[in-house]
Amino acid sequence: MAHEHTVLDTLAANDKGAVQRLCDWLTIPSISTDPAYKDMVRRAAEWCAAQLREVGFTRVEVVETGEVKDGKGSGHPVVLASVEASAAYQGPRILFYGHYDVQPVDPVDLWESPPFEPVVKPAEKGYTGAPAGNIPGERIVARGAVDDKGQVMTFLEACRAWKKVSGHPTGGAAFTVMIEGEEESGSVNLEGFVRGHAAELRKCRVCLISDTGTVGRGLPAITYGVRGLAYTQITLHGPDQDLHSGLWGGRCPNPATELCRVLAQLHDKDRRVTIPGFYDAVRPISKEERDAWARLAKDTGLTAAGTLAKIGLSPEGDVGETGYNFMEREWGRPTAEINGIWGGYTGAGAKTVIGAKASAKVSFRLVADQRPDVITRLFFDWLRSKTPAGCRWELEDHHGGDGVTTPTDSPELRKATRALERATGRQPYLIKSGGSIPVAGMLKAVLGIDTIFMGFGLDDDRVHSPNEKFELDCYRMGMKAHAMFIAELVGQ
Repeated sequence: MAHEHTVLDTLAANDKGAVQRLCDWLTIPSISTDPAYKDMVRRAAEWCAAQLREVGFTRVEVVETGEVKDGKGSGHPVVLASVEASAAYQGPRILFYGHYDVQPVDPVDLWESPPFEPVVKPAEKGYTGAPAGNIPGERIVARGAVDDKGQVMTFLEACRAWKKVSGHPTGGAAFTVMIEGEEESGSVNLEGFVRGHAAELRKCRVCLISDTGTVGRGLPAITYGVRGLAYTQITLHGPDQDLHSGLWGGRCPNPATELCRVLAQLHDKDRRVTIPGFYDAVRPISKEERDAWARLAKDTGLTAAGTLAKIGLSPEGDVGETGYNFMEREWGRPTAEINGIWGGYTGAGAKTVIGAKASAKVSFRLVADQRPDVITRLFFDWLRSKTPAGCRWELEDHHGGDGVTTPTDSPELRKATRALERATGRQPYLIKSGGSIPVAGMLKAVLGIDTIFMGFGLDDDRVHSPNEKFELDCYRMGMKAHAMFIAELVGQ
């Protein structure tokens, strides 16, 4: 452990600079789904590449994706970097993955400060430090603070400290870094990139991702499973023009009304999805998992009422599939959700119209062993079987990704577990996440490598919402944990 205290001391000494560097990155509005921000997304990639060079990675590239014309790709670039092992290192090469793109900021009027002008806010009154309670501590508020720039920076700052004390950014271990710019818009070019660089990426034994969370303030966790995703957009077409509702109401189908009628049938009275075949491939929650999750809830005080209170809901808001508690529904059961719905006139004032069409975005969170392509096909077949008279469907498969469950007995996962304990003084919990990280399933399918999810977010970080935050205690935990993971790899 020759370098352990020196690395941790170095992180502590450079804390102010680490916060400032993250704030600098957060000022770049890298919204990948909006073409108007394409130049800003590239700027965020180049900023990341510059940091990797500064902390000592020996090969750093900003790689174009999509159709390349005049030296620039139609997609957003991937930052690819690597550093070779020292002569003494005999361990595996590790792939670190993250993303530098962010979600849109709407609705802007709900932000307490401009989303790309990072603010460090003091702890709320009553905060007593972690591990304790649900009162926010000192935090950075900005879009991308926790998802995922802040979490990527925990790794980069750990490398900066290792570079200072050892001369090597990962203490002598071999690392490859892949930071993409399309995670928030479907990662449409990532699989092509991975296949194109498969020979290099297959040299990695395992992927390390920091895009998940803990179970509470000061309570570290390793996520060993995430859900998959199938995302669709559906449009129901009726008449070939908007119609006067007085002249045509009651005489022809109203696409908005009919779409609502169909989508209202997605769930039965027990809130189970009614699509035939939807549950056929679902891997049941094991008794061991249920027992472990129950113990976790007891140890940490997690309750449905407590989690709902954080988002402004009463205990009566604990609704979901009958027969499963709030934790089991998130971690072990699939869902169907309407993410948006529109049609007809939605402007100010009144316009008595029957719209020619109505649309919705519908997504499904999937568990092992469900496949996104299968679920999308089943959903579209279900819609066709319920086509309202006189109408027709336009069905779009936007994107999806496989879920993944990582073996909890892998050597690298055990090293990550020990690293978290060394960084925090607490044994981490092994948890699952209701979110989706499609890259993990794709890496398993294309490269055959598993993923370790070592994240540091909190469930009240307002991910994808106004006033997104990353608490500084979590930021520091991430920096120390990555530093100790490197120490575990190099035997220190």
